[in-house]
Amino acid sequence: MEVKEITNRDVDFAKWYTDVCKKADLVDYSGVKGSMIIRPLGYAIWEEMVKVLDKKFKETNHENIQMPMFIPESLLNVEKDHVAGFAPEVAWVTQGGKEKLEERMCIRPTSETLFCEHYKKIIKSYRDLPLLYNQWCTIVRWEKTTRPFLRSREILWQEGHTMHASAEEAMAETLRMFNIYKEFQEEYLAMPVITGEKTNKEKFAGAKKTYTIEAMMYDGYALQNGTSHYFGQDFAKAFGIEFVDKDNKLRTPYQTSWGVSTRMIGGLIMTHSDNNGLVLPPKIAPWKVIIIPIGDVDDKLKELEKNLKEKGITYKVDNSNKTPGFKFAAAEVKGYPIRLELGQRDLEKGLVTLVRRDTLEKITVAFEDALLEITKTLDAIQHNLYEKAKERRDKMIYEAHDYEEFKKIASTKSGFIKINWCGDEACENQIKEETGLKSRCLIADEKVDGKCPVCGKEAITKIYFGRQY
Repeated sequence: MEVKEITNRDVDFAKWYTDVCKKADLVDYSGVKGSMIIRPLGYAIWEEMVKVLDKKFKETNHENIQMPMFIPESLLNVEKDHVAGFAPEVAWVTQGGKEKLEERMCIRPTSETLFCEHYKKIIKSYRDLPLLYNQWCTIVRWEKTTRPFLRSREILWQEGHTMHASAEEAMAETLRMFNIYKEFQEEYLAMPVITGEKTNKEKFAGAKKTYTIEAMMYDGYALQNGTSHYFGQDFAKAFGIEFVDKDNKLRTPYQTSWGVSTRMIGGLIMTHSDNNGLVLPPKIAPWKVIIIPIGDVDDKLKELEKNLKEKGITYKVDNSNKTPGFKFAAAEVKGYPIRLELGQRDLEKGLVTLVRRDTLEKITVAFEDALLEITKTLDAIQHNLYEKAKERRDKMIYEAHDYEEFKKIASTKSGFIKINWCGDEACENQIKEETGLKSRCLIADEKVDGKCPVCGKEAITKIYFGRQY
């Protein structure tokens, strides 16, 4: 395994990304066009994400549920706006066995309609609310252009679906889950994110409001890395879902949904990794330490393993017949946060060597201090990766005060551009058509300080624009 096999990310970022995915053994291609095989390391990263998020969901009283994979066309068509948004990406099943189906069924692109059909059966009284459900599953969207983790026809993801007695409660749920995503991505993935509401043009099909997690990748492109939606009553009314309230009157409940996917793995790669391969934040790395024994070190290896297990630090031991140099390179490509070189000569002096994956810095410590140094270094790596990504992101956020300045920045720089905006979709469309940049999210916590640079009208909000994956 040679680092030179990985394309320089500053020369060809797209090729670099694919190289890292392949060389780190995260994915492989299959005979199923547009779908990927997630290899053990890639899947182990996803499992770490699932483990953390599932715990957070259950701590907020959500229950896991499993819905069917197939949705009859008549059921999908109940909510027209929703269907229109997904129609171009829907995959249809028209035959079962040797028989043509009387009604074609789609393979779920998302599950709002399935949940609503179920809710209609089980929601009768205010005592049944709130219903807080979550599903870990696969969805299918017939993407024309696919890339590992970022866009695939078959996607591993999580989708939460909830029903509430009041609009206030549903909106609080929408924002609560939105904030859980934000905290998870910043704390565990070490990814600084920009958050806010999507414009009407960019919101989820059928939603009243969509809140988005926008991460900036190394090349300045945006990655929508999670969304939370407030649906109001539209789906519930379309499906005839009602409940009897405390005053014995029939009411219509309010709905939310929220989701993230394996796209977060793509975000990790494009935020933190380098020309040597994958770089993983310790809090989400399946194995925090890779131990490379050199020579006769069995006794010390067993002692070290015992100490790591007692501390709850996950690790792997590379006992392969490869040379130490090959093992070092492989450890870098696969992104283990710490490489621990357990060499016979060093141990004779009572020493071991730790190598940080984020900086490639070598740290020599006494064997008896290794566990303390590992713990300290893991925290340092997590902090450094976040701060490094934040510093780069902040340098790639620009502000334009007129349209010519906006277009100049868009044509010469990568990153996000902040402007005042009148709220008119025509201006949003003009920017996309003329520069290729799409709106990312509204900025709720900054005051308007000028007019819309596109049309010159009074602005009502500030907004981010950027190119996206």
